[in-house]
Amino acid sequence: MIFTHLIVPLHKYVFMKRKIMAWGLFPLLLLTSCRSQYEMSGIERSRILVDQRYDALNDGEADAFMAPYKQVVDSVMSPVVGETARYMAAYRPESELSNLLADILVWAGKVYHEEPVFGVYNMGGIRAALAQGKVTFGDVLDVAPFENKIAFVTLSGEKVMELFRQMAMTGGEAVSHGVQLVFTKDHQLKSALLHGKEIDPAASYRIASIDYVIQGNDKMEAFKAKTDVNSPQEESNNLRYIIMDYFREQMKQGKVVDSQIEGRIIIE
Repeated sequence: MIFTHLIVPLHKYVFMKRKIMAWGLFPLLLLTSCRSQYEMSGIERSRILVDQRYDALNDGEADAFMAPYKQVVDSVMSPVVGETARYMAAYRPESELSNLLADILVWAGKVYHEEPVFGVYNMGGIRAALAQGKVTFGDVLDVAPFENKIAFVTLSGEKVMELFRQMAMTGGEAVSHGVQLVFTKDHQLKSALLHGKEIDPAASYRIASIDYVIQGNDKMEAFKAKTDVNSPQEESNNLRYIIMDYFREQMKQGKVVDSQIEGRIIIE
């Protein structure tokens, strides 16, 4: 019974104010349901597409219901952290947004007294695009909604080449400026350069990435051979905050954030 009473209003109001419900009320509903004496005997679900069509609906009852929460949610989600010069999305083998995020990982190295030679951001972790213009806290949260944190590791040149071969198999991941990879259409690594030089199998390379990725997830298993791990787990190291810090720094300098496709990954 309690699940029926909770879920029906949730579906109704998520149509009206879907972002507010997602970040404002859903945890409260979960806590309420957890205190129930009932036990779940089964789950049924259906896919409901929630898009802009619901923004045109005017439901006074829904507005009244959401009013106490709207101000709190807006105060968190609405502050502007920066500005973009163009629309940026993420797609393989290379994209404006994936390039930007990989570059931000390298940029953040200075905060952690690290000097990574390149960065790797997994495509699967990029969950939204950035529109041209003002970028808010909420926009960054849409792009990086997970609790992933920045991490720095060392791989041998041999393992770096293995990593690039694994990227070829997936069709590409986000890599920072200075990485030049050529994949074949049958998902093989044809060539790899780092800042214009071939990878030395015997050398060591410092890499900026994500704690999730360095565990070998998203088929980047070469990271399992990592050494000298620097992976701070405090909340302040969440990627969303690092991305916001980058945007804020650019805004203070009067710069609009831009990113372009450079040929970091080419498929021949």
